[in-house]
Amino acid sequence: MLEPRTLTLGRDAVEALLQLLGIMTDQVLETEGDWTRWTMDELMAIEVRLHHGEPHESGDTVSVELGLDDAALLLEGMAFTEMASAHLPWADMVRWTSDFVTGELRPHWSEELWGAYSRR
Repeated sequence: MLEPRTLTLGRDAVEALLQLLGIMTDQVLETEGDWTRWTMDELMAIEVRLHHGEPHESGDTVSVELGLDDAALLLEGMAFTEMASAHLPWADMVRWTSDFVTGELRPHWSEELWGAYSRR
């Protein structure tokens, strides 16, 4: 896991990420991973961490450990989902969710780290 961080995410963010992982898992199963850059092992590892996050007292937020590579994988899956949904009636909701997910994940790492990761 690259540049791990303990993220405090709202329950709605965790649910959005779990739904996204479900979509990504479906793609791996349907295509047998031929064109996706993610693997079932990667997806399952993130899912386990999301399910086992440490709830805060309020119950509204959860602490989850994710790495930069995990966040990048989730954002790639979100971008795929957004593109695949462009022609569907709920495309606006997918775009809103994409913005939401990006806003929840991206700020936990500096622009310099994101740039270095993307150049790998």
